[in-house]
Amino acid sequence: MASHSDQHQAHEHGQTHRQGSPRAFFWGVLLNSGLSGLQLAIGIGFGSLALIGDAIHNLGDVAGLLFGWGAERLSARPATARFTYGLGRSTQLASLMNAALILMAAGVVIVEGVQRLLDPVPVVSGPVAWAAAAGIVVNLLSARLFGGGHHHDLNRRAAVVHLLTDAAVSAAVLVSALLVGLVGWMWLDAVTAIGVGLAVAWSGWELLGEALSASLDAVPRDINLTAVETALRTLPGVENVHHLHVWGMSTSRTALTAHLSRATAGEEDGELLQLAQQRLADLGITHSTIQIEPPGGCSQDRLSPQAPPGSPSCPVPGPAPPGS
Repeated sequence: MASHSDQHQAHEHGQTHRQGSPRAFFWGVLLNSGLSGLQLAIGIGFGSLALIGDAIHNLGDVAGLLFGWGAERLSARPATARFTYGLGRSTQLASLMNAALILMAAGVVIVEGVQRLLDPVPVVSGPVAWAAAAGIVVNLLSARLFGGGHHHDLNRRAAVVHLLTDAAVSAAVLVSALLVGLVGWMWLDAVTAIGVGLAVAWSGWELLGEALSASLDAVPRDINLTAVETALRTLPGVENVHHLHVWGMSTSRTALTAHLSRATAGEEDGELLQLAQQRLADLGITHSTIQIEPPGGCSQDRLSPQAPPGSPSCPVPGPAPPGS
């Protein structure tokens, strides 16, 4: 006998609503737009490439926040006859675009830093230091608006990585400007810009790897696959778990499909499914489809790492005996 179950849509919509408040994105875009304009004007006017690099990265913040904001709005739309899972994948695409923006901004800053190192330009440290200090305050405040929930949402975490990285960039620019003013080392601005570019590139590379993994249906980082399998395998009356697949429907919603083999025939399939849903929800999986198989039931699934063809739990049928 086969059965399947889905987590309640109300739970998913409630989770999306809690995480999808646009306030953080709105204020983040507004604050960083103003900061970028201020830093560009001061960086160009007073000769600081490090501050210009910070401003460019802030513009990347603005674009990234807009991508993330738009993706969250799309992911909140209900499923349709064509997009039966909804548009949750748009948040994963936004994470990819965010990572690409970070890497491009880092490349621009590094190239310009090398050129400036070969041809130093005088830097007026006072206004640059004040603009960098403003960058620290604005980026930390913008990151704070997202609260602690961003750890479980790659799209929002991408936005926060943008903001915290830029706060660190602004701190580096501030220290550089103060040192230039104290000791007069004009080349220090270019060296700081190169260091900033490398740090930004590192954070962008890590984010890109995680976003690509999500796009390729990898198990989400905060899901322990072994714990998931154990939770299902230890359900009352369950003999084995196979065809187990876990992937991200969006950057904040996780889906699962699995087959449960029963040790003995039973009439409590509904209760078993409800208990399975509860255990999966405790592990962060909000959307599940489960098939219950009778004793000895099995079907092949070449994608399942838990029960490959030929394993004891899912044996390959032997040749038919002669004369059968």
